Formats: sequence, C-alpha cells, structure tokens
Amino acid sequence: FTGDFHAITSAHNMITALLDNYIYQHQEEGFHLKQVLWKRVLDVNDRNLRYITTGQGGPKDGVTLQSGFDITPASEIMAILCLSTSLDDLRTRIENIVLGIKDDDTTFTVKDLGVAGAITVLLMDAIRPNLVQTTEKTAAFVHGGPFANIAHGCNSVIATKMAMTYGEYAITEAGFGADLGAEKFFDIKCRKAGLQPAATVLIVTSAALEIHGWSNVERHLDNLRSFGQKIIVCLNKFPQDTEEVIADIRAHVEALGVAFAVNRSFVEGGDGAKEFAQTVVDVVENGPSLPLSYAYSQTDTPKEKIEQICRKIYHASEVTYSEEAEQILSTVSAMGAAEFPVCMAKTQY
Repeated sequence: FTGDFHAITSAHNMITALLDNYIYQHQEEGFHLKQVLWKRVLDVNDRNLRYITTGQGGPKDGVTLQSGFDITPASEIMAILCLSTSLDDLRTRIENIVLGIKDDDTTFTVKDLGVAGAITVLLMDAIRPNLVQTTEKTAAFVHGGPFANIAHGCNSVIATKMAMTYGEYAITEAGFGADLGAEKFFDIKCRKAGLQPAATVLIVTSAALEIHGWSNVERHLDNLRSFGQKIIVCLNKFPQDTEEVIADIRAHVEALGVAFAVNRSFVEGGDGAKEFAQTVVDVVENGPSLPLSYAYSQTDTPKEKIEQICRKIYHASEVTYSEEAEQILSTVSAMGAAEFPVCMAKTQY
C-alpha cells in the first residue's frame, strides 16, 4: 500500500496549519475570515474532538478559532483524490478548495493560500492505486475511501480505469444501497469519468429480505432501471440459507424479469462465485445496459437537481428548505458552483 490514508491526513492537516498561520500573520493587515470552513482530520473516530477551540495559548500562539476533527475518509481531499484523473487534475481541484469566507463574502481558497503545489507533492504517491493480492491470489485495486455518508462513496477513478485496462471485466462497488450509493456513483463518478457500466449487480440477503421485504427490492430495481441499467440480483448465501429459501427468492426475482444468481463465496470461496460470475458475463454479452440516463442535467439549478433526485430516487412528493438551507444554496450559487453535481448526504440514523 502507498499509504493513501496517511498521506491524505497529512495533506489535509498541513493545509489547516498553513491556514491558521496565514490568519495569524496577516491579522494586523486586516485579514479576517468571518467563517472558517476547513477543519482537521484524524483516522480515529474520536467523539470529544469533533468540536474544539484552538489557539488558546495567548497572542504568540495563534488566533483563537472554532475547529474540530473529522475522520480522514470525510476529508474533501479524499473525495478529490478519488475523482482526479491525473496529478495536474489533482492540483487544480486542490487549488479550488474553499477554506473560508471573507468579510466581503468572497471565498478564500487554497490557491489564495499559495500552497497547492506543495500539497500535491504530499499526494504524489497516494494518487497511485494500491495493487493487492486477494486470499485466492488474484489481483485487486484498493484505492481511496471517501465517506459514503457525505461524499460520493466510490473508489478512485484512476483505479477503476486501470482495472478496465488490465482485465476483461472491472467490478467496482458503490457505497451504500441502490439509492444513495448508486445515484452518486452514476451521477457523480460515472458522469465525471465518462464511465458506462455494462451491468449493475444488486446484492440481497435472506436476512435483509425478512426485515425490509420485497417492496424494498422492487424500489431499488426501479431506481436502477431509471439509469438505464441491466440488473443482476445476487443473493449472498450464508450457511443458514436453505435450498427452499433460495428457490423462493430465485422465483420471485425471475418473476420480476431480472437475472438472478447465488453467490456462495462466503463458505466456498472463489469456487462459490462461479455461477454469479457466469450470470454477469451472460448478461453483459447478450443484453448490456443502455447508455446512462442521469437523474438530472448538469445545467439544472441546485434546487432542480435536489428535487429531481428526491422525486426520482427517494420518491418524495415535495422538497422544503429551511431558512439556513436557502442561505447555503444562495452562497453556493454565488461561489460559481451552481453547475456542480449534487452530492446527497445521509445521517447515520
């Protein structure tokens, strides 16, 4: 491993230290950020560090600021690294990071701080995908991990494209389910990287079906079809699953007009995944996905994008905005980000 998590932690916190120093060194010139947006990160989920106050040592020890620690996967640099296609692209994205809002309501960025080149150097090795060996001695790329709660939740574009170059089939996972995970995978990663998935696999388990029911599966299938995807439903078989249960699930899925396969690799390893793999190959060769149909247009307004996602994917009847949300949307539009994709977040509850 190249140490991508450690490098991202170091790069993120280096920006924080340089920003704090810039504020301290330029305060007598009247420089002030009315809102500091950039905090710190740590690869430990430490609840007591989520909200802290820094610079309490006195006039020579910095400026007192409200800050806090997020986990490293929640760093904007993690998301940037995983969407970048080259070192030059990485540097450009780093330059555009908004660190705070000045008193005149303009943004202060890493480019204004003048350290984008140095931060990019810290990430020169981290941008290279990790090539690892599975327990059955096959190759796999493991690279990046943007926090799927708040970021796009997909591995790096570079790793995905390398996998597509070195193998006949590239399989990648989108964080969370076929709503939040799939939507961000298609609308953000695939759109930005120019990817066209040949098929999509929806994973189910007997335990999840008992809890959530078939209506949940059918809604996920509808969501995936809305993106033009050809779908394979894969049952992850566990030892407690009887052949009778598997047959019932197979019959229900096939009645919905969707390909079905059982993955027995939890018990049998790679041999147990052969049926599943062959089903994917058959679908891709005989009836692959249509060209991607996104949930919204890039030129839609932020509100239109949000409402399209909420109606099409979450099937909401209406979207209402708090006063704070309205202010944030106005700020985002004023920053020139109105044409950016929308990255949906969820609570952990």
